[in-house]
Amino acid sequence: MTQSLNVVPEPQDIASGVKKPEAIADALADVLADTYMLTYKTHAYHWNVEGPLFYSIHNLTEGQYEDMFAAADELAERIRAVGQMAPMSLGEIIERSVVKDSKEKLSAGDMCQALADDHERTAHRLHALIKLSGDHNDPVTEDLATARSAFHEQAAWMLKALIAE
Repeated sequence: MTQSLNVVPEPQDIASGVKKPEAIADALADVLADTYMLTYKTHAYHWNVEGPLFYSIHNLTEGQYEDMFAAADELAERIRAVGQMAPMSLGEIIERSVVKDSKEKLSAGDMCQALADDHERTAHRLHALIKLSGDHNDPVTEDLATARSAFHEQAAWMLKALIAE
């Protein structure tokens, strides 16, 4: 194997002015874990939803999981940009996430409610990241977290609007 393939990734000192990059990266990793878990959960519900609102829910969840899949990459790259390591195992993603698997089969309405609740939990974690980023001179992460929070708040609203009685 050539020497260039033997490089093992490690944290780096990135002197961008961000204070406590380890704390920023840790909070980003939590949000990344939530995003990854919610992406999969949304995709699984997208595959399995049935009923009169199938088309609406199927299309809405497709747009949401595509957005979150792209966001996961952006979050991981931000962790690297502050000089830290992004999670490298599915076990770490599962452990860090507040998004949990459903234990049973759900109705379309229950799927929408479960996803809305997960989007709200993720938005709360992003609000904490916004504050942490602001406190530690990291406007880039603050902006990223603000945009991601807006997405999750809108996703929760749209899912709840679908099942409103």
